[in-house]
Amino acid sequence: MHADVVIVGAGVAGLAAARHLTRAGVRPLVLEAAATPGGRMSTEKVDGFRLDRIGQLLSTSYPELRHTPGLDGLVLRPFTPGVLVHSEGRRHRAGEPTHPRRARGALSAARALASAPRPTRGVRPPLGGPLDHARLGAALARLAATPPARLLTRPELPVGQALLARGLPPRTLYGFVRPLLSALLCDPDLTTSSRCADLALHAYAAGRLAVPEGGADALPELLAAGLPPGTVRTGVRVTAIAADSVTTAEHGRLRCRSVVLATDAVAAAELLPGLRVPAFHPVTVVHHAVPEPPLADAALLLDADRAGPVAHTSVISQVDPTRAPAGRALVSSTVLGAPPGERELRAQLAALYGTSMSAWETLAVHHDPRAVPTMPAPHDPRRPVRLLDGLYVCGDHRDTSTVQGALHSGRRAARAVLTDLGIPVAAGSSAVASEVPAGEAA
Repeated sequence: MHADVVIVGAGVAGLAAARHLTRAGVRPLVLEAAATPGGRMSTEKVDGFRLDRIGQLLSTSYPELRHTPGLDGLVLRPFTPGVLVHSEGRRHRAGEPTHPRRARGALSAARALASAPRPTRGVRPPLGGPLDHARLGAALARLAATPPARLLTRPELPVGQALLARGLPPRTLYGFVRPLLSALLCDPDLTTSSRCADLALHAYAAGRLAVPEGGADALPELLAAGLPPGTVRTGVRVTAIAADSVTTAEHGRLRCRSVVLATDAVAAAELLPGLRVPAFHPVTVVHHAVPEPPLADAALLLDADRAGPVAHTSVISQVDPTRAPAGRALVSSTVLGAPPGERELRAQLAALYGTSMSAWETLAVHHDPRAVPTMPAPHDPRRPVRLLDGLYVCGDHRDTSTVQGALHSGRRAARAVLTDLGIPVAAGSSAVASEVPAGEAA
């Protein structure tokens, strides 16, 4: 095996870096210890069902879905009508961005409704009244229209404190934004950096939440399929790295011109002691086969009441019909923590969907204690990818803890490699943030 650049890890970041390098005429070799590429974006196939192990959500507005070579063929299945919030025994539609031209009129109408006599004194809708909904829609519209670079210059606080300081009513924060960020960033405690949360809310407001057709592994499979044959080698365990070589358990030392470390943060620190390892949000995904859909909508259902372990759930086969065989439906539910007790889980899902679960069959329970790196304030979403000339590191732990962050980190690493090799950066790469000078602390 020989290559100009060896990439250690065939997750989303490593595969994205390989695609950018290949487009620039550089020959990469991607080494992956697991049997298949994709990292955490993997999908298990069971009896015609497609079961995501983590189930990270995407947004149709993610810029890297357009910038990464090969992803123009990715088919996204959006949630429609978007998000439903379950609160006090009812499902509510909330958080739809209001078009900026209509925001002022919506606020005026909401103020008129809010000042009208209420049929029952002292009783407020659990997600706030019309004025709160209009304010939230207008705020999301403003967020969608704000360039991401400007969001990164805002004062940084834990997102819960930041949103309250900006005037968001507590009932809206805890009734909608908290369950939404639980779904987007796996952060029910609202400790994420407000800058990173703003980026996630910007993507939500500017696009539509979606999943890849056929399962999460469709995205890394597309990236890998577009690489030259033999580029991705699975079942190869790297035991040591340097700026001009890698050492593997199976093939000894392989020389190269540059090395990109694209593993998760823990594996990266094992190969390069001293790299920062963040804390993680643990995630459990539970999949149920059901005889018929318990919810007609292809929506993401959030639990605002936190009445059980499930943070959000969906009839995922309504969103993407390829995920279940004909005549059956698939419900996928995300727990932010360890696998829950069966009785507690079923009681909550029965309440969320308003149906009996007697005919539901548990297909799989996938738990990952290091599913999503945390991003507490202060958090630098553009941490250096260049450690020194010839040695680079990328992954969502160097950017933001989303698929967008992993893809963008891979592109930043590829650009740094090309710059150091003296190879012109391909057209369109100017959108990549400038790399921090070599020598800055990693």
